[in-house]
Amino acid sequence: MSHLVSNDPPLCLYRGARSLRWGILTVSTFSSRKRQKDFYKISGEKQNRMDDTMVELTLDPDVNRTGNIWHICVEDLPRSNVLYGYCIDGPQGWHQGHRFDNSIVLIDPYAKLVEGRRFFGDPSNKRSNFVGTYDFDSLPFDWGDNYKLPSIPEKDLVIYEMSVRAFTADKSSGLDPSVRGSYLGVIEKIPHLLDLGINAVELLPVFEFDELEFQRRPNPRDHMINTWGYSTINFFAPMSRYASAGGGPIKASREFKEMVKALHGAGIEVILDVVYNHTNEADDENPYTTSFRGIDNKVYYMVDLNNGGDLLNFSGCGNTLNCNHPMVMELILDSLRHWVVEYHVDGFRFDLASVLCRGTDGSPLDAPPIIRAIAKDDVLSRCKIIAEPWDCGGLYLVGRFPNWDRWAEWNGKYRDDLRRFIKGDPGTKGTFATRIAGSSDLYKVNKRKPYHSVNFVTAHDGFTLYDLVSYNSKHNAANGEGGKDGSNDNFSWNCGFEGETADAKIKGLRSRQMKNFHLALMCSLGTPMMLMGDEYGHTRYGNNNSYGLDTDINHFLWGNLGRQLDTRKRDHFRFFKEVIKFRCIHHVFRRENFLNKKDMTWHEDNWDNYESKFLAFTLHANNGGDVYMAFNAHDFFVKVAIPSPPANRHWFRVVDTNLESPKDFVSEGVPGIESTYNVAPYSSILLEAKI
Repeated sequence: MSHLVSNDPPLCLYRGARSLRWGILTVSTFSSRKRQKDFYKISGEKQNRMDDTMVELTLDPDVNRTGNIWHICVEDLPRSNVLYGYCIDGPQGWHQGHRFDNSIVLIDPYAKLVEGRRFFGDPSNKRSNFVGTYDFDSLPFDWGDNYKLPSIPEKDLVIYEMSVRAFTADKSSGLDPSVRGSYLGVIEKIPHLLDLGINAVELLPVFEFDELEFQRRPNPRDHMINTWGYSTINFFAPMSRYASAGGGPIKASREFKEMVKALHGAGIEVILDVVYNHTNEADDENPYTTSFRGIDNKVYYMVDLNNGGDLLNFSGCGNTLNCNHPMVMELILDSLRHWVVEYHVDGFRFDLASVLCRGTDGSPLDAPPIIRAIAKDDVLSRCKIIAEPWDCGGLYLVGRFPNWDRWAEWNGKYRDDLRRFIKGDPGTKGTFATRIAGSSDLYKVNKRKPYHSVNFVTAHDGFTLYDLVSYNSKHNAANGEGGKDGSNDNFSWNCGFEGETADAKIKGLRSRQMKNFHLALMCSLGTPMMLMGDEYGHTRYGNNNSYGLDTDINHFLWGNLGRQLDTRKRDHFRFFKEVIKFRCIHHVFRRENFLNKKDMTWHEDNWDNYESKFLAFTLHANNGGDVYMAFNAHDFFVKVAIPSPPANRHWFRVVDTNLESPKDFVSEGVPGIESTYNVAPYSSILLEAKI
C-alpha cells in the first residue's frame, strides 16, 4: 500500500508528477483557495477508470500546501502504469466565479501524459474518463548521433497545413489499419511531402482532446466527431489516439518523437497549431469539467464578476483562457518549452491569438505580458511563432499584432484580397499588388520582415481551393447547425455552376483559377502556406466548417494522386509541385527585406481605373535572371507589351495557366517570346530572363 511521506516543499513546487528516486513520487498543482481539503486519487492499474484499485489520499492544507501550490509525496508507487487525478473542494459561490465539485476526478494541468479511450472515435467508449498518467520507466528517446534540427530561415519556409489523422485515415492511403491516422502514418507519407516540395508542416492540434465531446449528451451535433482537435484537454500531453494500434499515451509520446525525427531527417520542420485561447470545458450551460474549471475556475478562465460570475466567451467555444494571469501565463510558457525541449518541435501557430492580447477582464492590452514573454523566452528563441491575429470577440489585429519583431501573422487580408482579385472583383488591383509585393502597408514597421506575413488562400477552416472555385455559398447542412455555422464571407466564385458539373468549359476555368491562385501564392513576397489536399483539388462539397466530420470530407484521398484517376488531377499536382520548386530556387520570391524601387517594376498605367483587372510586373534579380509576371482577371484576352529583358538575356515562358499540361509549366522555359503576349481570360503567365 502506498503511503504519505514527509514533504519537502521546495522539491514539490515543481508542477505535475515527478519521480524523486525509485518508488517515490511527488505530485503538485496550483489552486488559490485557502483551507478546503483536496483528495489525491491514484489507481495502480492503467484501465482508463478509477475503480476499486484506487487509493484516495487527503491533502492537509497545513502540511500539503506551500503558498498556492498543493503537493504530496507518495512512496511505493510503480514508475509507470499509474493513473492519478485530483478531487478538489472549495467555495460554492457561483457569482464569485467558483465551480468546485469534489465528486469529479480532475486531470493534473501539468500531466505529461493523459489516458483516455484507446481508439479514435470508438463508439463503445463515448463517455471515457480522462486522467493523468506518467512514465518514468522508459529510456530517453534516441534522437540519433547524426540528428540535427532543420533550422530553415523563415524567408525560405513553404508551410503545408495538415491534420495528422486526416492525412492517412482513409483506406486509400494503403497503410495497415493499425497505422492509419497516426503519427507513424505521417512518416509513411513523407515521400509525398518531399515530392510536393514543402519544407514545413503545420499540424492541426495534437494536444490531448476528446473527439467524442459532442456525443456526451443529446444535441444537434451529437453525430459529429471532432476531427480538427481545437478543444484541448491538457497542454502537455500528445494526442494519445494518434498512437498506432490503440497503443495509448506512452506509445503516442514515443511515436510523436519518431515522427518529428523522421520529418527533420527529411529536412521538414514541424510547427504545431496550439489552442491556448480556450479548453474543452465548454460553457456554464453544458459544462464538461475535466481539469481547470474544477481546480480554480476564476484563475484559469476569464470571468465576469460584474455579471453573476459568468464565463466570458471571446473564443466562440464557451470559455476563454485567462492567458495574462500570472499562473496561466506560467502554464502556457511551461507547455511551450516542454514541446520544444521534449519533442523538438520548431514552432507554433497560435489559434485565435488575439485572446492572448486580452487582460484578465477581457479588455485589449497594448503590450500583453504573455505575448512579450513568448517573444523573449530563451528556450523558444529558435522557434517560429505565428499568430492567428483575431478572435471571436472582434479583436482583429492583422498587421497590428503586438510582436516585438518576432511574431509572424496569418495575413487574413492577403487571403481576402487575393480571392477578390483572382475571381474578378473590380477595384481590387491595387490591394492585390500590395499583397503580392509583401504587404508592406501592414508589416514594414520597426524591424519586421516580409516573412512575418504568412500568406495563404485556403486553410483548414473555410473552403478548400477546389471549393473556392466551385461554390458561391457554403453548404454546411451536415454539421447539424442549420447552416448557421461557418463564414458567409468567402469571396468565392463557382465559375458558372454551383458544385459538381460535367461541363468541360467550367471545369477548365476552375482548373485555371486554381493554378492562378497557387502561382500568386508561391510568387508573393512573404511566407506561403497551403492546405493539405489542395495539391490534388480536394473537395468538401462546399462545407466550409467541417471540424466534426471524420469522413472523406476531411480525409486526404490518396486515390486522387493515383494512376487510376483522371489525368486532370495528376496534371494539377504536377503544376503545384513545379511552382513550389520554382519558388524555392529563385531568390526574388524569398527576399529578406521589403522591396525597393530597384527590386520591382510595375508595368501599369491604370491604377485608378476601377474596372481594370490586369496586373503585370517584373521582379529584378541581381544576376539578371529577372521574372516577369502578369495576371488577367478579365473575361477577355489582354494583349500586353512585354518589356525588354536584361542585357544578353531573352525571355522564356515558364508558366501560362491557360495552356494544358505539360505546357502550362515548363521548368526550362519556352523560347521565342516576342514583344507582345496575348494573355487569356482568367489566366496568368510567368516569364524568366535567361541567357
